[in-house]
Amino acid sequence: MDCASEESEIRRAVEGIAGIRALTFQLGQRSLALDAPGPAVELAVAAMRKAGFDPQPLAAPQPGATPGHADADDGHDHGVQQASYGPLGMALALAIVAELVGYFAPDTLLWKGAGLAMAAAAIWLAGFDVYKKGLIALRHGRLNINALMTVAVTGAFAIGQWPEAAMVMALYAIAEAIEARAVDRARNAIKGLLAMAPEEAAVRQADGSWLTVPVASVALDAVLRVRPGERVPMDGVLTAGSTSINQAPVTGESIPVDKAVGDPVFAGTINDTGSFEFRVTALASNSTLARIIHAVEEAQGTRAPTQGFVDRFAAVYTPAVFVIALAVALLGPWLLDWTWMQGVYKALVLLVIACPCALVISTPVTIVSGLAAAARRGILIKGGVYLEGARKLKAIALDKTGTVTEGKPKLVAWQVLDTAGAAGVDSDTAEHMAAVLAGHSDHPVSRAIAAGLQPNSVQAQSFKAIAGRGVQAEIAGKTWVLGNHRLIEERGQCSPALEATLRTHEEAGRTVSLLACDTGPVALFAVADTIKASSREAVAELKALGITPVMLTGDNQATATAIAQEAGITEVRGNLLPQDKLDAIKTLQAQHGMTAMTGDGINDAPALAQSDIGVAMGAAGTDTAMEAADVVVMNDDLRRIAETVRLSKATHAILWQNIALALGIKAVFLVLAVFGNASMWMAVFADMGASLLVVVNGLRLLQARVQGR
Repeated sequence: MDCASEESEIRRAVEGIAGIRALTFQLGQRSLALDAPGPAVELAVAAMRKAGFDPQPLAAPQPGATPGHADADDGHDHGVQQASYGPLGMALALAIVAELVGYFAPDTLLWKGAGLAMAAAAIWLAGFDVYKKGLIALRHGRLNINALMTVAVTGAFAIGQWPEAAMVMALYAIAEAIEARAVDRARNAIKGLLAMAPEEAAVRQADGSWLTVPVASVALDAVLRVRPGERVPMDGVLTAGSTSINQAPVTGESIPVDKAVGDPVFAGTINDTGSFEFRVTALASNSTLARIIHAVEEAQGTRAPTQGFVDRFAAVYTPAVFVIALAVALLGPWLLDWTWMQGVYKALVLLVIACPCALVISTPVTIVSGLAAAARRGILIKGGVYLEGARKLKAIALDKTGTVTEGKPKLVAWQVLDTAGAAGVDSDTAEHMAAVLAGHSDHPVSRAIAAGLQPNSVQAQSFKAIAGRGVQAEIAGKTWVLGNHRLIEERGQCSPALEATLRTHEEAGRTVSLLACDTGPVALFAVADTIKASSREAVAELKALGITPVMLTGDNQATATAIAQEAGITEVRGNLLPQDKLDAIKTLQAQHGMTAMTGDGINDAPALAQSDIGVAMGAAGTDTAMEAADVVVMNDDLRRIAETVRLSKATHAILWQNIALALGIKAVFLVLAVFGNASMWMAVFADMGASLLVVVNGLRLLQARVQGR
């Protein structure tokens, strides 16, 4: 099973068999899943064998094994069935000798017999499988490449062009083998990531010792050890040690990420510096890396819009050219004063040129290369339809928290108030009091304040939380509070000057906490969800691509406006519930056209479903986001969305370059075959040369640099 046309042949072969509920093709892995009872499966296998295929059962993967490791051990080759270059080389040598005999040897029965025998041997060595499949295709009325080559080579041999028939078959078989290897490079590009996950791991035993075991046998919650320079074998959370990890295989980040206790680590990533231990959170078969590869393999099995167009075109194109070839053979001698031999020969040349291989293969190779190139950059695109569609985006809705901003509150400013002097409080005292109060609370705002201040040894007593207001404690015989604006108002400690200061911070989208004692407030602490360093650049890139960014958030309008202005977004809508975001997407689609939506795959599910392309940000390790979105950005870098659009544009350009190359080359040689002196040699070079050309052109996407321009 090599391409979509053979998928169609298999579908036709098994149609009508009772009991088959579903057929799931994975062309990249040359696999087919049959949802059917045992008797129906047996009938389907027999039907496929009758159609010229040789289906082999896949061994069941071991529990916990990664997909790649399971396939590697099952004893079968699931790649293209690549012919040995030894027989092909011998076939080419015999074809060359047959050509030399035909040109230079005496015109005697002995030499003719020798040349004929060598030509027949060359055809046998190079084209046995082609003949076998071609005869089956002809018997079933299918005009695929094998049928065309079988008719063309047999016809050439029959009219005395046996040296040329041998050379054509040898060149065709060699070109097919080269093309198969090139195509596999695209199909297996993403599977190379599997090699990055070690097959063994050092697991801590009950007595504290370490034992190296296969990752397939490692259970959840086991504790593993990774030394510097080693690859992380499974997904998990650090429990001891700290390090710096290269996460490029999963997130595409080129800069190593520092990791400490509590941070996640992913299978296949590289430990750069320190040794560490971690607790396993996912089996090897369900690691983030394995899920990425599985998603890309599923995407490779879906047809992009251009691919569907090409398949429909090829279904009409091949029979049409076969009819033209028949007309040339029958009408050429009558209308153009050819001999019957000339008419038949030109018709056979037309059949070889007519092969739609280059056209059919041009789209899947390009799409698969684009999907693999995106995955290597930490962008998971769930199908060719989204890879092609991203270039058409006119608007994109950006969630605020975790997309444009870090999603984590930080202490961005603090100051001692003018009233502090009356209370005898200086800057150091205010910092110490606020730090100890904030440290006793688990509220996100308090945690942000505690993290932003210097720790100290001040002791607090009689600590208590004031629901919805803040915290209170006794320190050095005095009552201190750290709370919100409402708490200070209820204590009767607000003043017009303080109100004005608070209003300034609140208009900037900050959450303000006030430190106060019995005499009044003494210090102000402003916490905000800060914008990501890359957000402004990402928004500028989207605008340069002609895409209108719009912020949609459930946060208040003042905060949303402040963040949007900082990021360079002019259109912002705050205070939105999930239904409001859904309505906003519909409005954007009506105003601008094709619209994408970024979200976490849970709260924004209605808007993601309504949008033309749903994008999940920072989804490394997150099952829900990876399942819900059409495009998954594995890290938090908003610039990857613009990169996806540029990759979509590059893919679209190469797709149509390939279609133009395939059809253009064939058109030229079709004219030469009818009105010029095109030979079968030229026909093979036109067909297989075009195929190799579009494959190589499609593979360019694997090395493409789609940075901003």
